[in-house]
Amino acid sequence: MENIKIGASKIGLGLMGMSDLYGAADRNESIATIHEALEKGITLLDTGDFYGTGHNELLLREALQGKKRENAFIAVKTGVLRSPDGGWIGMNNRPEAMKNNLAQTLQKLGTDYIDLYQPARVDPNVPIEETIGAMADMVKAGYVKHIGLSEANAATIRRAHKVHPISWLQIEYSLFSRGIEKEILPTIRELGISLSAYGVLSRGLLSGKWSKDRQGAPDFRSFAPRFMGENLDKNLALVEKLREIAEEKQANVAQLAIAWVLSKGEDVIPLIGARKRSQLQDAFGALNLELTEADLARIEEAVPAEAVAGTRYAAEQMGMLGVE
Repeated sequence: MENIKIGASKIGLGLMGMSDLYGAADRNESIATIHEALEKGITLLDTGDFYGTGHNELLLREALQGKKRENAFIAVKTGVLRSPDGGWIGMNNRPEAMKNNLAQTLQKLGTDYIDLYQPARVDPNVPIEETIGAMADMVKAGYVKHIGLSEANAATIRRAHKVHPISWLQIEYSLFSRGIEKEILPTIRELGISLSAYGVLSRGLLSGKWSKDRQGAPDFRSFAPRFMGENLDKNLALVEKLREIAEEKQANVAQLAIAWVLSKGEDVIPLIGARKRSQLQDAFGALNLELTEADLARIEEAVPAEAVAGTRYAAEQMGMLGVE
């Protein structure tokens, strides 16, 4: 599979759902999914030290036993605080916290280094220069190869990049979330920073498998405005427009949505949040789906950015994001 300049695969596997937020996952199937991804060339494995309050890193360690470390590109997010009952209780991006968290991550993963390390959100109480400065120390010490950012705005990206080169920005980007196109995407391209795009299927809305009767699913989507009431009706109507195009291309909606993200440039890396091997097939299918300029224009006409109903997170979380 084609690699970009930082050494990650063209598509990444997001591991969060194997430990958190989407309900119980089968441990053996999760590990089998990681193995199949690696076997088929997806080397980028995206995790967080707070996913499942440590469960996700331990799961990844188990999955990588017996594998060559250099064959995996491990990206780790940090800085989010969790309580013993799994509650979300804030963030801490102080330099001391960054170094402490990394020490624990290295132990949990059983590795000497992390390929890419990033704060999960920008901490409003800690200057970004201090956070990135501490991470730069860890690069010099050999514990980290690349530094990333997540959900940061253009001004913050510029400030961080002056302290140490930022290798990627991880932020939500899909047909249903295109707010980065105005300012953030031009900024990172000016600076030579790659885009790690998560939420490419808008948490299942763009899978083509979500239906009205699934409203109120017993996971965090039950609190997401895009999955509520009239918003859901409007968004599912947009999905049906995409389905028509997908069927003409002999693909499904998910493959079309992933292929659209892939079409945005060699510096864009879609993260696929698969929990099962069967869910990886859409990613592989998208890699082989060719979209012409006419196809792309038709897709964007079918789903205008302003037509998507509802924000991507609940109101109290929106203030932590770099775009809206």
